[in-house]
Amino acid sequence: MLFLYNLIVHIASFLLKITALFSPKIKLFVNGRKKVFETLKSKINETDKTIWFHAASLGEYEQGLPVIENVKEKFPDHKIVITFFSPSGYEVRKINSIAEVTVYLPLDTKSNAKKFLKLVHPEMVFFIKYEFWPNYLNQLKKQKIKTYLISGIFRKNQSFFKWYGGFYRKALKSFDYFFVQNESSKNLLLSIGINNVKISGDTRFDRVVSILEKDNSLDFISEFKKKATTDYKEKKTTTIVIGSSWQKDENLFINFINESKNLKFIIAPHNIDRNLIQEFNSKISKKIVLFSEKENKNLVDFDVFIIDTIGILTKIYSYADLAYVGGGFGNPGVHNILEPATFGIPIVVGPNYSHFAEAIALVNLGGCISVSNEKQLNETVNSLIQNEDERLEKGHICSTFVQMNKGATQIILNHIIG
Repeated sequence: MLFLYNLIVHIASFLLKITALFSPKIKLFVNGRKKVFETLKSKINETDKTIWFHAASLGEYEQGLPVIENVKEKFPDHKIVITFFSPSGYEVRKINSIAEVTVYLPLDTKSNAKKFLKLVHPEMVFFIKYEFWPNYLNQLKKQKIKTYLISGIFRKNQSFFKWYGGFYRKALKSFDYFFVQNESSKNLLLSIGINNVKISGDTRFDRVVSILEKDNSLDFISEFKKKATTDYKEKKTTTIVIGSSWQKDENLFINFINESKNLKFIIAPHNIDRNLIQEFNSKISKKIVLFSEKENKNLVDFDVFIIDTIGILTKIYSYADLAYVGGGFGNPGVHNILEPATFGIPIVVGPNYSHFAEAIALVNLGGCISVSNEKQLNETVNSLIQNEDERLEKGHICSTFVQMNKGATQIILNHIIG
């Protein structure tokens, strides 16, 4: 089975190089890996002590950040090495203040795994949430390097728990310890003979709670939210933030935005492609301003603010009276709802959220509302806008939920450090 797996990886590597000629994203994926070993050689000496964290993409990086920060604090003499599998993670966080080295993870071949570990020679390794690369895990086990999975989550339809999953179950047994999000994940691991597991919860809660301790102010958003009155006093306009939205999400809002009164909208698209943004803007009758064109504009005069940049959505949520989080009309589903939740904001999402435990929980608690079509969206948003008590109650449910679920990072650190 290992021979077949390695053959597939090599074939995939060849096909990716061809696909890169036609796909900008795959081009980043391929070209970004060309100088990984050269970078490692230049930034890590043989005498350096290192700790390695691997994240599939941006979401996993953010999820693991509380652990990375705390490990860095506890081991100040170690270099932190962070790897990404996806361009959507690496390209956004290749420059960061937490790691001495940030690179793509080379494809999972036996030779790559050996070379990577020889150059990095980590004392500890943390995989965040998922991604189980057999060759890397086999080498980590052979070299007796402590390896942990943090914020892990497992589902019964995964190959580990199928009759044909022996090869993948063997890879799992390379981990020294599993810190999982929930009891069902723990029970699934127990069912295949893996007992070195503890329910720690999800470190994303610690991540979003820490956001409250930071400066989340954005002067241009404060200016946008203002509403001048005839007596020269200023008050804030009720504002809806539409975050991480796809076209299906945005199309649902077109009529609502055009027919709205005394509301302001901040839209942060998941894809900031200029053509897609212009296509959406052409359907809106309200006054629109783009982040990239905001300079020398009187922002208070606009109704819709399009955020055609990345990295500031979290702070923007702090200004919302109501948040719609996109992705719920696609696959695998809704994007991160914990960021708006931590600010005590009621949340609206699309129908596809069943893959996300926090979304399921908040829908059941009533802090988050799922809608399936434009009619439901209009009714839900209108109700929340018109009824401040309802809005505040649902927001309180969200913030309380986040606070009640923090603490995963400390559980992990207590076990690792003792």
